[in-house]
Amino acid sequence: MKKVAFYTLGCKLNYSETSSLSRLFEEKGYRKVEFHEQPDIFIINTCSVTENADKKCRKIVREAQQINPDGYVAIVGCYAQLKPREIAEIPGVDAVLGAAEKFRLVELLGTFEKVPSAARARVLASPIEEALEYHVSYSLNDRTRTFLKVQDGCDYPCVYCTIPLARGKSRSGTIASVVQSARDIAERGVKEIVLTGVNIGDFGIQAGERKEHFLDLIKALDQVEGIARFRISSIEPNLLTNEIIAFVAQSQRFVPHFHIPLQSGSNRILGLMRRRYRRELYTDRVQQIKALMPHACIGVDVIVGHPGETPDDFLDTYHFLNDLDVSYLHVFTYSERANTAALDIRPVVPKAERAERSRMLHSLSEKKKRYFYEQQQGTSALVLFEDYVQDGLMQGFTENYVRVVAKYDPLLVNETKALYLTHLNEHGLMEVSEPEEVLAH
Repeated sequence: MKKVAFYTLGCKLNYSETSSLSRLFEEKGYRKVEFHEQPDIFIINTCSVTENADKKCRKIVREAQQINPDGYVAIVGCYAQLKPREIAEIPGVDAVLGAAEKFRLVELLGTFEKVPSAARARVLASPIEEALEYHVSYSLNDRTRTFLKVQDGCDYPCVYCTIPLARGKSRSGTIASVVQSARDIAERGVKEIVLTGVNIGDFGIQAGERKEHFLDLIKALDQVEGIARFRISSIEPNLLTNEIIAFVAQSQRFVPHFHIPLQSGSNRILGLMRRRYRRELYTDRVQQIKALMPHACIGVDVIVGHPGETPDDFLDTYHFLNDLDVSYLHVFTYSERANTAALDIRPVVPKAERAERSRMLHSLSEKKKRYFYEQQQGTSALVLFEDYVQDGLMQGFTENYVRVVAKYDPLLVNETKALYLTHLNEHGLMEVSEPEEVLAH
């Protein structure tokens, strides 16, 4: 029985796909192990969005070689689709598989015989136009919550992004198949499912045609027994309709937590980015959520230092976010990506200025998050505890994504409990107590 180990770079979508790949191996009789357990095969799932994809890939390959010089190394994922020939030149790599091939790697690579050091790695990467199939994926055994892929690819023309080049056109499974996956996950005792994808609001395109819609998907998932919570990972503001917001507000299973990409608070920069909305729509989406769910958590993606972003444009973004009733920011510093239209936009923002703008927004995010947490103090909430223990303490999340900390109790792992949110500790985590303890005082 050969041993196989996996390493994932990048987003939760990659994690869901890695988990599904591992199950493909296990079904074929391979034994999944950790990197340090002398595996015979190393599968590295790469990302193109994060900076220094090349350096990270090379480092993981070197680590694999040190652990087992005779181990077979296969590279999959977005970076593998974008730069297969470049990756094939990395010493120690035996195979590179593109988007259309990665879910067939057990079939395509056969016995996983190590490539002789003088030979070139096998490259199995079709043009991205051939990545037409949709593969159901979800993570298991990683944590209390499971990440369920409901959509792949993207048809949007954002000038800074390589995802359409790495994952292809937007495509989905059927509502019926996603619901079945949710039921399979529920049977494994998982309490929370996070819906993930490249552009999940675009769910419903099958064989190149729109056949279903995201709203109908979440309505169907809301009926799945055994799952306590569904969480929407990220949805474009132009696809987050009033109907979706209203449904989440009255749902018993979909939680009041939205992550909505903004990218810039300057309409001029949004135009340069070719985003499909302007900031006025974003403001409207936030106000609609807060009107129906005042306690909702709202996260924001924002890019700083995009080509063409002047100091005034950045200040527009800063003040827009400062005035917006959102809970935290995910700040991305712009980095150049080959074959993207953003490379032709001028002026280019110096890297030192990009770093300073990033620092300012990270600081703003901390203030936003602390203020949001402070608003939750003195309220009761349902907490789902995770299997994560440090210094005798365990952590969990409320429905609206407040991270809490409590004394470790093995009976609470993967369980929900009604608790009173008392105060923030020195680490910015919410302390909790039993509701009856509050009443006693």
